Amino acid sequence: MLKDATMPIFSPDRHAHVPSYVKLTKQPIAGGTYRPLANDEDSNACAPSTLSGHHSSRLYTQKSAIHAISDNTSIFISGAGTLPCLPEMASSGSVSKAEIDNNEQIASSELQPHQPAEQPLNQVVSVCKRAAHTTAKTLSTAGHTAVKATKVTGHAIHTAATAVKNAWHTFINFKAVQLIIKFFRKAYGPWKKRMRFSYAFYAIVFTLLTSAEVVFLQWGMYSEPTYDKGDEVDQTTKILNSVAGQVTKFVSQMWLEQKSLFLVNFVGLGLIYLALIFVTNRFWIATLLFGTAITAFGVANSIKIQLRNEPIIPADFTFISGGDAGNIASFIPDNSQQFVENAVTVVIWIIAICLLLFLLDRRKCFIYCSWRKPFASAKNTVGTFSRALAAVVSVVILASYATNLGTGGSWSNMWAAKQGYTPTLFDAAEDARNNGPATTFLSLTKAPTMDKPEGYSKQKMQAISKKYSKLANSINKSRTQQLTDSTAIMILSETFADPTRLPDITFDEDPIPNIRNIMGTTTSGTMLSPGYGGGTANIEYQALTGLSLANFSDSMIVPYQQLVPTQSNPYSFNQIWTQKYGESGSEAVHPYYQSMYLRNTNYKKFGFSHLYSLDSATPVEHTEKIGESPYVSDSSTYQDVLDLIKNQKNPEFLQVVTMQNHMPYSNYYEAEDVLQSSVTDDTPDDEHSAINVFSTGLKYTDQATLDFLSQLNQINKPITVIFYGDHLPGIYLKEEQNPDDSFLLHETDYFIWSNDASPSANVKLDDSEAAFSSSNYFMSSAAEHMNAKISPYLALLTKLHEEIPAISRVISNRGGIGLGTATYLQSDGTVTDSTSMSKTQKQLLADYKLVQYDQTSGKNYLKESDFMSVD
Repeated sequence: MLKDATMPIFSPDRHAHVPSYVKLTKQPIAGGTYRPLANDEDSNACAPSTLSGHHSSRLYTQKSAIHAISDNTSIFISGAGTLPCLPEMASSGSVSKAEIDNNEQIASSELQPHQPAEQPLNQVVSVCKRAAHTTAKTLSTAGHTAVKATKVTGHAIHTAATAVKNAWHTFINFKAVQLIIKFFRKAYGPWKKRMRFSYAFYAIVFTLLTSAEVVFLQWGMYSEPTYDKGDEVDQTTKILNSVAGQVTKFVSQMWLEQKSLFLVNFVGLGLIYLALIFVTNRFWIATLLFGTAITAFGVANSIKIQLRNEPIIPADFTFISGGDAGNIASFIPDNSQQFVENAVTVVIWIIAICLLLFLLDRRKCFIYCSWRKPFASAKNTVGTFSRALAAVVSVVILASYATNLGTGGSWSNMWAAKQGYTPTLFDAAEDARNNGPATTFLSLTKAPTMDKPEGYSKQKMQAISKKYSKLANSINKSRTQQLTDSTAIMILSETFADPTRLPDITFDEDPIPNIRNIMGTTTSGTMLSPGYGGGTANIEYQALTGLSLANFSDSMIVPYQQLVPTQSNPYSFNQIWTQKYGESGSEAVHPYYQSMYLRNTNYKKFGFSHLYSLDSATPVEHTEKIGESPYVSDSSTYQDVLDLIKNQKNPEFLQVVTMQNHMPYSNYYEAEDVLQSSVTDDTPDDEHSAINVFSTGLKYTDQATLDFLSQLNQINKPITVIFYGDHLPGIYLKEEQNPDDSFLLHETDYFIWSNDASPSANVKLDDSEAAFSSSNYFMSSAAEHMNAKISPYLALLTKLHEEIPAISRVISNRGGIGLGTATYLQSDGTVTDSTSMSKTQKQLLADYKLVQYDQTSGKNYLKESDFMSVD
């Protein structure tokens, strides 16, 4: 036995015939035991992490295919032998042949210290293998967890679906439900076979609805006439002059006067209707959209005519795009609330009927079209092509018709003219009454700014610049002050106009005693306003730029919305101060919403550093109101202006637009505070009440303005105020119907005043210069009042004011003024026209038009010169 113990360690042929899955028993030998070697995958068996995975009590080889030469061998571990991994091997129960060889090499290396050791490399390999094994185990565990979670979720979903399914089956098994199901099953057959409405029926609906909308729009353009008690008017005349009579006349003139204006409006609305049909490809949906939109348009148009004597124009939609639709709705007068409610009821009926017909009509598509399989067959191909072509063509025709309607010589304009269309766009209200609001609206979709004046060129504008530079130098020789040495405050007082100027209206108390006294001691006069009942932005535009609406094309109705947003660098008088003081040179205050008339956009273009409004980034601080009025009082607005002046470091230009006296005029004030007027017996009660409320607001403005000027006198800075009313309120219904009063409805009041710290304090220009004016002259008049040096541009305006005191786009039957012409006043207030002007007046007016065209529609040649600069 002792001899056997010295036998060689390896005995491969001992186990060569044994399959790899046969258990090998331990065989005791003196000094050691035999153990099976691990397979190749366990070559790192001596590592603790690996050996711990083996069983110490029962040892098996890996189950694998039988080989002729076994990969598993036994090893005899001598009790006296010393190997580096002997303890681990003892615990694991198996090692590989490769590991034995490795261990022998290690042992040999230990016996031969001069040979390099390989143990560190083996340890690195061992660590990497252990890390890979751990990672694989972790991923496997995570995979099992994910699969288990998926199974649990799927089981929960399946359980819920089963519960819902069971509940549904339980529900539909009720007898009542079964009866309902049977009913619909029986009804489905006939419902599926319901008729497709014919295209002839569509044509009838199209004609009737379009005609009804034309009549409805025209109906909103008229108001019932009133007659004096002493007037003897026969019943036939009353019927013809009534709203129904005027609408009937508008329609019947197709046969009575051979003027097919009804047809022109029908075509305009019809093209809109057709575009909706072909774009949506759903007749009833298009009918719903068309009926709702045009009815709403008609309601808004009627209210605007009532309040401002203006129809809806394309530029008005900038209010909606600017988010001011709710603010505009707040202007609806009380007496129109019932009209609006009735219109809403009509719209609801239109929507309900269209939806019902949409369900009943089995023809869903107006033109057959299959977007899912557009080219699956010849029918699908033709349908898809036709549907797309119809949509494009309808939109193109509508756009071409609208954009050319207001352009003379175009195809749509010539066709409409043959039907009796005669545009009078200088007065949009009159144009809408004569030609129809739909035609007026479409003709303004593309508004030309100005006709090119004769002789316009770069050389001509250079000659004009030199001409008025010489005039400016001549004027400046006698002037000693600079505009920029003073703060200029331009105040547009909402609807400020002396109510006692109109006939048949008297007051026991003067509504404006303080302002009347101020006007008597400083430069003041009457302003010719292009607006009545509205048009604030137009008068403001003229005051800030010096340009006149009378020079623009008739279709240029609201420059703030149609022109300024498209200009890159428009000129305004506040730039005189910004050129010297930079951004701190001008600011603006408007105690309402900044997007009204796009002021936030336009003021930035003009160069104002800030616009303080209710919703600006830095809002107005003072927002007190009077009584139940929804608008900020003038005293609050003046306080915001005073705060700006006290905080300013340099003189500046301040643009102020008030809101206190904006229409409508409801019962805002205490009854005992309301002024009482005396009117003729035939004045409607609504008009009388509105006049009293409006005049009461003027009384508050009068006192607030006096207090404001008194506080300015306490400031030791030169300040000049340009105060003016923009237009009369649209409440004088009786006067509107009297041609003799039409001119009075365009007269407001203005004054130019300087505080005690100003060199121009107590200055009053002679009435021959100041008695009549228009807002485009205010800055040149202020410079004259202040004895300040001026630019060539202001020199032109100064000279023009001397020769033509007021210019405006006003309708008047006095002085032989006809429709379509601008209104010009002479120094005595009488009306003149361009044909009867002197040579000097005609030349000044021609130069003025060239300058205006250059700034708005031309090449802006004057920008290259010093035409706008003040030395």
